[in-house]
Amino acid sequence: MRLTWVQPEDLVRHELWQATREGRDPVALQRIQSTWVAAGGVADPPSGGASPEVATPAQRALAGTLLLELDDLPDPGAADEPSDWDDIVSVMSGVRGSTSGGGAAYGPELGMRLRSAWLGRAVGCVLGKPVEKIPRAGIEEILRSTGRWPLERWFTAVGLDPEVSARWPWNRASRPTSLEENIHGAPEDDDLNYTIMALRVLEQHGADFTSDDVAQGWLLDLPAGRSFTAERIAYRNLLDGLSPPRSARVRNPFREWIGAQIRTDLYGWVSPGDPLRAAEWAWRDAAVSHTRNGLYGAMFVAAMASEAVTGSGIEAVLDVGASVVPPQSRMASAIRRGRELALTTTEPTEAYAALEADYAGMHWVHSLNNTALVAYALSAGAGDFDRSVCLAVMGGWDTDSNGATVGAVAGAVAGPEGIAARWSDPLHDRLSTSIPGADGSSFGDLAARTLAVAARVRAR
Repeated sequence: MRLTWVQPEDLVRHELWQATREGRDPVALQRIQSTWVAAGGVADPPSGGASPEVATPAQRALAGTLLLELDDLPDPGAADEPSDWDDIVSVMSGVRGSTSGGGAAYGPELGMRLRSAWLGRAVGCVLGKPVEKIPRAGIEEILRSTGRWPLERWFTAVGLDPEVSARWPWNRASRPTSLEENIHGAPEDDDLNYTIMALRVLEQHGADFTSDDVAQGWLLDLPAGRSFTAERIAYRNLLDGLSPPRSARVRNPFREWIGAQIRTDLYGWVSPGDPLRAAEWAWRDAAVSHTRNGLYGAMFVAAMASEAVTGSGIEAVLDVGASVVPPQSRMASAIRRGRELALTTTEPTEAYAALEADYAGMHWVHSLNNTALVAYALSAGAGDFDRSVCLAVMGGWDTDSNGATVGAVAGAVAGPEGIAARWSDPLHDRLSTSIPGADGSSFGDLAARTLAVAARVRAR
């Protein structure tokens, strides 16, 4: 068995790439890379969770040593891209939105928007599941082969050319539960597991929850095999006795990947009109596994969620989300780039090609490229649920995560009438999850629980 996302010989390759992008000492990085290559290691990072090459015991030991050395390299970009909350707040340019707790947003309308946010998140996630890991070109070829380009409904294998199917095979784990012909409820997915985990943390600990509470919740309720990339590294670090934020910062080359921003919508849902609180709570959760832009992606999503459930328009939602992100960070640039492309391009393929050029060489699970795509899809979708989620998924990269994030925001903005029956009916108001005691939850029940938490923490 080759356990993914933890093999030292793979981590050192990812860390060399990550440390280079953070601007760490190029001389030291070249020396470390040369040492690794001289020992027979491969320098370029693998695209999958585990490379096919199995390291020798000596190579594995060397990789562990080099990872610790890489951790110790000075970080010159920390001033513009800090990871500690107080430092992040100090470089914010001014958070937009109410800081009064958004009292006018509470009531029946909030409950309805919470349900459409939960439902939208599930729809977008399921829509993207069968094509996760398939490049954009492959997604387009599949859709054209089945007569569904541009995307406006679920993927199907009906009518798919066998040669196209062989060239671009579906995600094997997702194909049996996420094609139009076999969807029967929302299948289990980490993009939905973590939203339930956030709800559970707030139900158990309230407004004073800590990063330690999030970490303990993982260890008690989140199966290790259902964590990936930075979360799996953090899980391992927690078992090694490292507490947050060190759990995010030791031997973790995935610390700026997308994992944190798939976990934090709920902190915005329970903080309508209060993006700063939503962002700070998102930071507490994200700090278990991420740093820098990995944190900012989580904060961006939570702040957008806090505004989306008030019924604001999509550009106001994006403005609020962007306002909690350090303005000199690469994440702020990614958000601006996505929104700019929505204004300056007319065809989605033109925008996708521009993003691919901008982020060439970046892993398909990184936060920056995916957030740029999310910002583009939301802005170009202009608040229309169908167009927004389909634009996110057609763009490739982390399709189910982007579909879920965009679906949650667009669902909250559109409200219960904005999600068509062709999306909601196959989900049968049922969500599967590996979180104990939560399997089979209905979206109505999850929304009611979320509303109850929002009322509980309203005065804090």
